[in-house]
Amino acid sequence: MKRILYFAVTAVFLFQFIGCSQPLSKDSGKVITVWHWMTDREAAFAELAKRYEVASGIKINFELYAPSDAYSQKVRAAAQGGTLPDVFGILGEKRDFGSFIKAGHILDLTPYMQENQNEWKNVFFTKALEVNEFTEGNSYSVPPGIYAVPIDIMTIQMVYNKELFKKLGLNPNRPPQTFQELLDIGNKIKANNMQGLVSGWGEVWMIDCLANNYAFNIMGKDKVLATIKGEVPYTDPDWIKVLTLFKEMQDSGVLSSGLVTMINKTAEQLFANEKAVFAFNGSWCVNVYNSMNPNLAYGVFLPPKASDKYPMSIWGGAGSSFMVNARSKNKEEAVKFLKWITERQQQVFLAEETKNLPANKSSLSKISEVLKQFADDMDATTHPNTWGVSEFPAVIEAFDKGIQSIIIGEKTPEQAASDVQKIKEREMAKRKK
Repeated sequence: MKRILYFAVTAVFLFQFIGCSQPLSKDSGKVITVWHWMTDREAAFAELAKRYEVASGIKINFELYAPSDAYSQKVRAAAQGGTLPDVFGILGEKRDFGSFIKAGHILDLTPYMQENQNEWKNVFFTKALEVNEFTEGNSYSVPPGIYAVPIDIMTIQMVYNKELFKKLGLNPNRPPQTFQELLDIGNKIKANNMQGLVSGWGEVWMIDCLANNYAFNIMGKDKVLATIKGEVPYTDPDWIKVLTLFKEMQDSGVLSSGLVTMINKTAEQLFANEKAVFAFNGSWCVNVYNSMNPNLAYGVFLPPKASDKYPMSIWGGAGSSFMVNARSKNKEEAVKFLKWITERQQQVFLAEETKNLPANKSSLSKISEVLKQFADDMDATTHPNTWGVSEFPAVIEAFDKGIQSIIIGEKTPEQAASDVQKIKEREMAKRKK
């Protein structure tokens, strides 16, 4: 009897073992290669790859290439050589994204998003998908569609140190609501010989970000886009107002010393170590600050409005996105993996492990309070990649460097605006040739 019972138990065990070991997918044994640049997510990606292999039988091979410049060069070289992986991301402007699509490197994901009455599409924040979408009649001549999957979202806002607010005699739960209140705090910062706002303004795109925020607030989106189209000059009084804000911040003491040459990593170290009252940074900073100083007490706020004419808009939307190689033999399996990684369970895991905002809008329940403050303003976001038109790179560079010159006192706002307009007219003339 014991022998019979032994064989029965063994048979059940073997049945269960063999059953559990059976591939869960007809695609078992395949390998999906994903190239990325996100050093802070490497461990979390590795764990998700293990979980997906258990669930599907498909191995996910995440390959990290950093820093981001080196990653971008690798992707461009692979595109030219026809060796792009199954899944990858593109770091760059919308025109770069569009050029990859027109060259046939990126799969149109619209049909997958729209299956089962937009089931996949509906899990995302609308603003996150907009960054990866080309609409009808876009200026890049890309067929309309959704071409990438956001795995997280971001907003770029101001943060303030609550302990330093107390030292300045300010309410630690009330950040400035208007631009004048910000300038008033700047006077207190200067009087107390403290450092004000830090940011990566040596990497000029972050200057461009804040300047665009205030351009939307002062003149509205339509006039900003009209400027990009060449219909409004940068010498317009509204643009002079935008540039003047930076002079006023500098004069009041809002801006930290050395700001125009500061890289963002330095700015993050200064703010995390409580050496600066304000920082202008993206929601990714939550993870960075936590790693540098877990006890840092800070809050998040929209850049204080300078005008009541238009709402304040901030840059945001998709943080990091993945595309599927349209020429990959594994593209269907790659799409399945991207669907899986954007499901609620995986998105919650990524948010908990990396402290980035999830792209799946049903996954916000377990994020930290400070991360919620970044997420709360998602409706106020905009991004150049959603505008349908792009400014000339030379004009952007001249505009941002002009602001740097204003901050260090080399140029007046009027001089900087005049110089930018000259570059704009030169670039427009080149295009007409």
